Amino acid sequence: MPGELILLVDDEPNIVQLARMYLEREGYRVAAVGDGQAALEAISRQKPALVVLDIMLPEMDGLEVCRRLRAQDNPVAILMLTARDEDVDKILGLELGADDYLTKPFNPRELVARVKAILRRGERSTQPAGSGRVHFGDLVIDPASREVTLHGEQVLLRAQEFDLLLTLAEHKGLVLTREQLLEKAWGYEYYGQSRTVDVHIGHLRRKLAGSQVRIETVTGVGYKLTL
Repeated sequence: MPGELILLVDDEPNIVQLARMYLEREGYRVAAVGDGQAALEAISRQKPALVVLDIMLPEMDGLEVCRRLRAQDNPVAILMLTARDEDVDKILGLELGADDYLTKPFNPRELVARVKAILRRGERSTQPAGSGRVHFGDLVIDPASREVTLHGEQVLLRAQEFDLLLTLAEHKGLVLTREQLLEKAWGYEYYGQSRTVDVHIGHLRRKLAGSQVRIETVTGVGYKLTL
């Protein structure tokens, strides 16, 4: 929501200036630092709602910053920036716990859209949902408490993992394309970021490994939740 603090972590002044201008137009407060160590200190001190984190940084790169934050169980939302359109950067960032990624050069309007979508997910995680529990196989998904239990034991999911699983469960047995999942679970239109979906599906599969519920890949189409 407007007024929340966004931390920009990038050592390119023109990128920071452009991002700051567009984010401040939307009512966000913006702080900026230029290296990884300064980012960790600023996050600890200022507790931003979201960090726009470049991978290529002096002192400590963005991947290491992300790794350290998640190792400390810091839940701050992270939008990773990568200067190269290579899957390895994107996959590493997402595997380490980034919420999403954006490839440079980017349209600043798309940056704002991504920030809004990620923060909306965070808002949903603190607000009660109107729908009741979803029971499917040995899984119970509670939108109100945003908890998932398997055999009576809670499964710890990050906000985006929960939204993705709930979307699949609400359409159980139906195939959803990556584009549909981005729209329904991420909250933005398809921008060619299907890798984001694939990596989060991988996270869910590992965390639900003991369940009779399966996330099935439908080759060339998408995913569906089955028993």
